[in-house]
Parts: sequence; C-alpha cells; structure tokens
Amino acid sequence: METGSGQGTIPDLREARRNVYLLTAVQGILGTLGPICFAVGGVAGYQLLGADKSLATAPLTGFNVGVALGAVLVALLSRLLGRQAAFIVGALLGAAGGAVAAIALFRSDFWLFAFGLCIAGMSGGFAQKIRFAAADASPSFYKPRAISWILAGGMISAVLGPQLVILTMDAFLPILFAGAFMALVPICLAAIIVLLFLRLPDLRKPTTPTSGATAPAAVARPLKEIVLTQRFLTGMICGISTYALMTFMMTGAPIAMVVGCGFSTDLATLGIQWHVLAMFAPSFFTGMLVSRFGAEKVVAAGLALLMLCAVVAHAGIALWNFWGALILLGLGWNLGFIGSTAIVAASYRPHEADKVQGFHDIILFAAVALASFGSGKVLTAYGWDMLSAAVWPVTILCFILLAFLARSGTKQTA
Repeated sequence: METGSGQGTIPDLREARRNVYLLTAVQGILGTLGPICFAVGGVAGYQLLGADKSLATAPLTGFNVGVALGAVLVALLSRLLGRQAAFIVGALLGAAGGAVAAIALFRSDFWLFAFGLCIAGMSGGFAQKIRFAAADASPSFYKPRAISWILAGGMISAVLGPQLVILTMDAFLPILFAGAFMALVPICLAAIIVLLFLRLPDLRKPTTPTSGATAPAAVARPLKEIVLTQRFLTGMICGISTYALMTFMMTGAPIAMVVGCGFSTDLATLGIQWHVLAMFAPSFFTGMLVSRFGAEKVVAAGLALLMLCAVVAHAGIALWNFWGALILLGLGWNLGFIGSTAIVAASYRPHEADKVQGFHDIILFAAVALASFGSGKVLTAYGWDMLSAAVWPVTILCFILLAFLARSGTKQTA
C-alpha cells in the first residue's frame, strides 16, 4: 500500500532502501519482456508471414508503440490509483500480452501476434517509470544510489530474458517460440507478488509546506520557446538518432543471423543478451563521465562507438561480427542517449520539466517505432549491410550539431 504524508515529507532511509530493493526485483523481472520480445519477435513474425517478408519487424514496432502508450497510461493511472496500483496494472498487461502473442502463434495470426507484442510493450512503458518511483521514495542523498540499484535490475533482465527464451521456446513444439511468450505470464505474476509488499509514499497528496513563507511561483516559458533553443534541439536530435539507430540495427540483427546466415536461434538470442548487457552495464559510471568531461563529449564518444559498430557489422557475417556489432551498439547507445538526455535536461528549468519531457518522449518513441518498422523493410530489400550503412549519415549529422553547440558556447538554461 502507499503511505506517507505527501511529497513534502522526507522519506525514511530504512523504508526507502526496502522499497528500492523491491523495485529492483520488479525491474529485473518486468525488464525481461524487452529482451524476450526482441530476441525472437522478429524471427517469429518472419515465420508467420507469407512470401512478402518485409513486415517481419512490424510486431516489434507494435512493442515500441506499446511502450509509448504505456508511458502515457502509467502517468494517468499513477495520478488516479497511485504508483503501486499502476505498476500492478502494468504487470497484468505484460501477462496479457504474452498470452495473446502465444495464442497468435498457435493460430498463425500475424496481426494478432503484433497486437500481443503491443500489449506487452505497454507493460514496458510502465516499467520505464520504476526508476522515478525509486528516486521519489528516497531521501535526496540516496536518490543516485536508488537509481543505480534499478539499473542493476536491468542487468538482471539482460541475462534472465534471453535465458528464458532458450529454455522455453521449444516447450510447445511444433509451435516454435510459443513457450517463450507464455513464460511472460508467470513472470509478470511474480512481479505482482513483489509489488504487493511495496510501501511507496502517496505522491497524489499535496506537498506539505516546510515553512510559513511561500516563495513566488516561477513563470514557465512557452513550450515552443524551449524546444526551439539550440541546446534542446541538439540534445533531442542526438538522443533520438542514437535510440533509433540502436533499435534499427537490434531489430534486424536476429533475423539477419537466423534467416540470412543460418545461425541458430540460441546464438541470436545470446547476441541480444550481450547487447542488452552492454546497454546497461556502463550506466553505473556514465553519469560520472558526463560530470567530468561534459555531456557533449560523452555523446560524441557514443556516436564514435556506433560508427565502430557499423564498421564491424560491415566487415563480415561471422558470429563475431554480429556479436561484436551488437555489443558496440549497446555501448554507443548508453553513452549517446544518456549524454543527450543530460543536454536536454539542461535546456529547461525544473518547473518546466513535465511538458518538455512529455514532448520529447512523444517524438522519441514515434521515431523508435518507425525505426523498428523500417528495419524489416530495409533488411528484406537491401540486406544487413544497408542497416549498418544507415549509421553513417545520421551520426555525421549529430557530430555537426554537437560542433555548432560547442562553438556557440551554450551550456545550459538560465
């Protein structure tokens, strides 16, 4: 149940730690949905289609659309029901999505399968908010450690998700992969059991004043004024480009490995595991890199890693090419996206955060959904090399924008 006297109350450290540990477990459990869906969703979609395979990644587009919808829905339900109840709804959506996807495989229904992954993606959108719940339930000095614990949960997901695919995908032969999606049902139910033990502060209650004096409210700038600043545009374009490129290559990689090159599904799944580990592992020190070297340089390093990823992918189609490219892709995403987020965060004031973040995330997830959809089209028409070739024009554009930002000397908002 949600407790506490509102946002103005300083959270108790012992209670905060307890909530963080529970939320880390939830993150580790629910975070498996993404690796499971991306490891086999494209291959399963490919097998469900007829002669035209260009829509093979449409189910993964559905997953990304679901993440965007879930990010909006969790905000609404958190206000109406509280965060604990909202997260339980999110876990139920994950179970429902897995069940629908498995039923679709039994029926050989491609579009029902895409719908099931969209529902599962909505659960992923709910999980995106877990790190904020952990931070908001902690004293200010404990917030960075709380977020680090949640990131550790992402590391658990990176290992658990692919291993579940390997263990369960043959459970309902001859219907391949149905077992992997049915496994989402007990996984999400386990997350609900953990969620029942949470005692989160109720953020729906009004803030408790800390003194008799009331500071005048700061005037928020119009959204148009903020999003047209050089700093915001540079951060948003670099962040969306980094995320979209990562999704574009990651979505197509399992299909290229299994269908195009004849590798086993297990090897493709392990490649996704290494990729997701590379996405989250650097997060423990990326923030320190941003503080020491600046967000622009960290983004540039991430873009350089994406270019190196393209070089490795283009060099051949051996297993090490795919795995090496996927690892570099994850590392590049981490530095590029976190650094870009820091640039965007410096473009607005605290009281302007909600509307700016909402605008940014709508554009972000729309671009990611288009990238996952386009991945299948490009892979079918032009092959794996064209997926990696797309990295070059996008990263070069981002480098140009970063150079102009550095030259302008614009560091942060006033």
